[in-house]
Amino acid sequence: MSSAKLSIRQKLGFGVCDLGGNLFFTAMGFWTLNYLTDTVALSAAAAGFAIMVGKFWDAVTDPMMGYISDRTKSRMGRRRPYILFGSIPLGIAMWYFFTNPHIDSQLSLTVWAVIALCALNTAYTIVNIPYSALTPELTQDYHERTTLNSFRFGFAVVGTILGAAIVLPIVNAFPDKSSGYSAAGLVMGVVMVVTALITFFSVREPAHNQGEIPNEGIIKTYAAVFRNKPYTILIATYAMNIIAINFLQGILVYYFKYVFNAESQTTVAMVILLVVAMLCIPLSVPISKRIGKRLTYQIGLGIIAVGCFIIWIAGDRLGLGFVYAMMVFAGTGFGLTYVAPWAMVPDTIEWDAVHTGNRKEGIYYGMWTFFSKCGQALSIGVSGLVLSFSGYIADAVQSKSSLTAIKLLIGPVPALVFVCGILILSKYPITEKVYTEMMKKKNQTVALSKLGKF
Repeated sequence: MSSAKLSIRQKLGFGVCDLGGNLFFTAMGFWTLNYLTDTVALSAAAAGFAIMVGKFWDAVTDPMMGYISDRTKSRMGRRRPYILFGSIPLGIAMWYFFTNPHIDSQLSLTVWAVIALCALNTAYTIVNIPYSALTPELTQDYHERTTLNSFRFGFAVVGTILGAAIVLPIVNAFPDKSSGYSAAGLVMGVVMVVTALITFFSVREPAHNQGEIPNEGIIKTYAAVFRNKPYTILIATYAMNIIAINFLQGILVYYFKYVFNAESQTTVAMVILLVVAMLCIPLSVPISKRIGKRLTYQIGLGIIAVGCFIIWIAGDRLGLGFVYAMMVFAGTGFGLTYVAPWAMVPDTIEWDAVHTGNRKEGIYYGMWTFFSKCGQALSIGVSGLVLSFSGYIADAVQSKSSLTAIKLLIGPVPALVFVCGILILSKYPITEKVYTEMMKKKNQTVALSKLGKF
């Protein structure tokens, strides 16, 4: 592992995998609930339940995958074998889920949805956890990690835009939605395979000393994560972030379809939001260097929260143009929140490595996604239940209670969750000064240990 600057080729090769990763994240976040209710014909409550089960299963497998990759020994490294061998199953599973099984029984359809989602999420875990765990291994430099993640999330926003923008056009290009979604699933699956393979062939893992590879049992390894105070604060904040985002993602298509009677405008709104976010990601790097990662993250969360409240108060009264303007405003917040948490988590992992002498990147990223996916499961499950209890009926004129539920799920509900994240993050202790002092002590310890061998 090195603190030297990474080449542009290394940064591009590392970052491109997250184009496919965020294509997956966005497509599943924006379209899964609506696809299951309005195309597969699963009830809103059952669809929310199936997604929730799939996410909880996904959350459980993430730390397991991290534990396994931390202890993997191969000529290709600890992480790269999983990126290679998991990519094609991931593409196939993506296509399979978005292919309507045409099952009439609600019970059988729910079982199918649970199995398909669990298979898809497992395949994603096999690729994504080892990929994420590469981040702190490639460089130890405090600011270089921010730059590396800015490349990653530049690609991530492209993937997010694709996930938001290409689904409906592909679906609408076919005579029926079932055929369209199947084609969209195939296209997205191919993109995910190709980007993962590019990263596999572009990035090489650094060699590790035998003493850095953890040898504790799985229970002790998990417990060690929760003794890391900076990490627990950050992961709680990120869980709030993900919960709020998934409320927004899952309900946005319903908002445009039933509040404005303009389902096709969902894509326009998503693209506006995400293009602005992509433009703001490069700005987040110098901002972070100037005011710190924590404050940058808090400001981004605050901007999105304000945007949600404003849309709830005035969106349906002031029209589509006003909502688009709010997408521009919220997009600046999204741009600031893309890089910051992922640039902070390697610092918390380094905190653990300094204090324990072991490197456990895999388990940390596994637990990171465990909590984020529990947040996804909770928010999507709650959204499905709220829609069901409000009297939602697919492809019909909605009642006043259903419209109220949709507006709440796009406004004050996610906004309040964002605010909770801001408050939790205020306790985060690692600044650039703290990190520099920590690494100085680590290097001194390493130098002394080398001297002791002579």
